[in-house]
Amino acid sequence: MNFKPSLSLLLTVVASLVLGGCASAPDTDSSSRYTLATDRAPSGSFDVSGLDDAVPVYEAPRSAGNKSPYEVWGKQYFVLESNDGYVSRGTASWYGEKFHGHKTSNGETFNMYAMSAAHKSLRIPGYARVTNLDNGRSVIVRVNDRGPFHSDRIIDLSYAAAKKLGYQTRGTARVEVAAISVKPDGSMAIAGEPFTPGESVASAESRVKASGDMAMTNRSLFVQLGSFSSRDPAEKLLSQVSAVLESPIRVRAVDTSSGRFHRVQVGPFSDEDSARRTQSLLEARGFDQSILLTDSH
Repeated sequence: MNFKPSLSLLLTVVASLVLGGCASAPDTDSSSRYTLATDRAPSGSFDVSGLDDAVPVYEAPRSAGNKSPYEVWGKQYFVLESNDGYVSRGTASWYGEKFHGHKTSNGETFNMYAMSAAHKSLRIPGYARVTNLDNGRSVIVRVNDRGPFHSDRIIDLSYAAAKKLGYQTRGTARVEVAAISVKPDGSMAIAGEPFTPGESVASAESRVKASGDMAMTNRSLFVQLGSFSSRDPAEKLLSQVSAVLESPIRVRAVDTSSGRFHRVQVGPFSDEDSARRTQSLLEARGFDQSILLTDSH
C-alpha cells in the first residue's frame, strides 16, 4: 500500500476496505501494478494452528517508511517519534491476496501468510501485540506497512494474523493494539511495562477476559495529540488545544530508547468511554491525529 496510489487504485482500495477483506471474485486492474482489482482471501484452507507469532528483535531506526507527515487521499498523517507506551483500541481489518508479493511501505515484501500488519502512525519496522477483544485471542505481528486509510480502522493485519485472531470471515474485529519496544540489549517493554514474548498470549487472554477496559494498575488513559523531540512545538500545541477544550492537558517529558520526547496529552480519564468522547470532540475541532493510550501520572 503506497503513499501516492493512482486514481484507479484508490477506487479499488476503497472497495476492498469496504468489503473488509471478504473474499470476492477475481478481476483484472490493468491500470495499476496490482493484478486483482479487489482484495480477497487465498483459495483453499490455510491452517494457522502451527503458525508462530512474529519474534520482536531490536532493529536500528530507519528512514524508509517513516516520512512524517505523509499524505494519502488528501489527508495528512504523522508518524510517532517513538512507539514506546503506545496502546490503542479500535477496529482491525485485514489484507490478503491482492497485495501478496508486492512491496510494503518500508520496501519489504508483503506475505499474507506471515504475521505482519499495517499501521498509520507506528514507526516501522516495529512490533505490536494485537488482541481480539471479542474472544481474547492475541498475536504478535511485525508492523512494516502503512494503512488502513479508513477513518474507523486502526490496524490492517495480514490474512494469516486475522485468521489466528478468528475474524477473517467477518472482515473486521474490535482489537487492542499494544506496541512492543525492543532495546539494543534485547530487553522489551509493552505499553511501558516489562515484557517477555513467551508470556504474551496467556497474559493478554486473562486480562481481556477479566475486564472489558484497558488494564490500568497504576496507569490511566490519556488522549495524546502529539509527541515532539523538542518542547517548544509541544507547548504551542498545548496552547492551541487549551483554547478550545476545558479538560486537563499536559506536556509530559518521556525518556525512551530513541531519546527524550514531549507528549501532549489530555486526561487522565477513568474509563475508555470518557476518553473516546473527548477524542471525538477534539477531532470535530480539527485535532484529528490523536491516539488513545495508557500512561503513568
